[in-house]
Amino acid sequence: MIILNFSPLLKKDINILILMLITVPLAGVINFYPINAAFRISFGVPTFLFFLLLFRKIPPVLPGFLTAINIVGFRILLEFIQNEHFHWVSSLKDNFSSFFFYLAYACFFYLARVNRFHNRLLVIGWIGISIEILSDIVELTVQYFVLGTTIKISSLSEILMMAISHSFIVLSFFTIMQLYQAQERERQIRKQNEHMLLLISNLYEESIHLKKTLVNAENITKKSYDLYKGLYELKNVPSIANSIEDFSREALSIAGEVHEIKKDNQRIFAGLSKLISVERFADYMELNELISIIKRTNEKYASLLGKEIHIEYSISGVHPPYHAFTLLSIINNIVTNAVEAIDNVGIISINIEKNQEMIEFEIGDNGPGILAKRKNAIFKPGFTSKYDQSGNPSTGMGLSFVKEMMEQLEGKITVEDQAEGTGTIFIIRLPVSQLIKKG
Repeated sequence: MIILNFSPLLKKDINILILMLITVPLAGVINFYPINAAFRISFGVPTFLFFLLLFRKIPPVLPGFLTAINIVGFRILLEFIQNEHFHWVSSLKDNFSSFFFYLAYACFFYLARVNRFHNRLLVIGWIGISIEILSDIVELTVQYFVLGTTIKISSLSEILMMAISHSFIVLSFFTIMQLYQAQERERQIRKQNEHMLLLISNLYEESIHLKKTLVNAENITKKSYDLYKGLYELKNVPSIANSIEDFSREALSIAGEVHEIKKDNQRIFAGLSKLISVERFADYMELNELISIIKRTNEKYASLLGKEIHIEYSISGVHPPYHAFTLLSIINNIVTNAVEAIDNVGIISINIEKNQEMIEFEIGDNGPGILAKRKNAIFKPGFTSKYDQSGNPSTGMGLSFVKEMMEQLEGKITVEDQAEGTGTIFIIRLPVSQLIKKG
């Protein structure tokens, strides 16, 4: 059993060829005869040129040859179906010259290497006009020698006009197709950029937690070493000398192990910092674009949870580009919490104002709200009121991270109840100087 493995581009070309063999003969049915009953100009020509422009791996001569045969066969079959007094020889005589037109067209297309000019549409247009005129001359020449038909000079101008019209039609469709492809590429790139932005934002958040563990590890190492020194000084007391020596060795061992953990964390932190802390132009984004990303990603998240949540936002004042990872980490945490808190249907509002050197975010939702006794605890590490379907609690680190970020950025976060109905409003105030590019 022979298995053929084609490259993706070749598979695409084969699909284009199959579609071409079906479409071009059908398009050729729409036609007229400017010179005589044997010479036809049809919409099969612009369709033929359009398909030739799509091939990447298959040489144009092969699809040209197959299409030329297919067109002649299709036209003869069509006449056989439509005419009661059908004559094979007469039908072949009327249609055979089309074979030479399309074959010549494909050969000229190949010789001109038109596919080199994919980004120069005007060049393609002029070459298309020239190729069609030359192909018409080939077809007329075949008719002259085989059928003895005559060529009227007055009809040559009409041939030129049709060639120009065909090229214009093809370029119009080809331009529309390229615009669509460009828009599709732009959408894909935007999705990839948003994904990377959120990924780096999450890494940024983890780096903050890691930095905190580094401080904790340093403190534990110091305390363990101080304990070791204290125990070492007590070893001269005879009654407890043996026990103290064992304890001191254990304390020193703990200090060494914690120090190793700290070194590992430092290496991880250095890698993360190098990845996310180098300030590039892309690290700073327009506020409207940032909030749009938060809106889209959280509405998709709500949809995955089977919820119907609409996120609306308003921005007041003139805002410079802000550090993307910082704002995404903070605002996205609050909005994601709101998405998870709302039962099934709800609204989340994000209102942003800039007052002199401060920027204020009001993030409100119409969820169940937060009990008064819990408001002081929600920013503490480990506190959570959210559980998955298996009853496992969440980490409770989201709001504690936001609180830590507020302290580092010299900002402030407060939580209030909605003035009307249920729900919560988080108010975040940050100095603009902490979010903009330095220097």
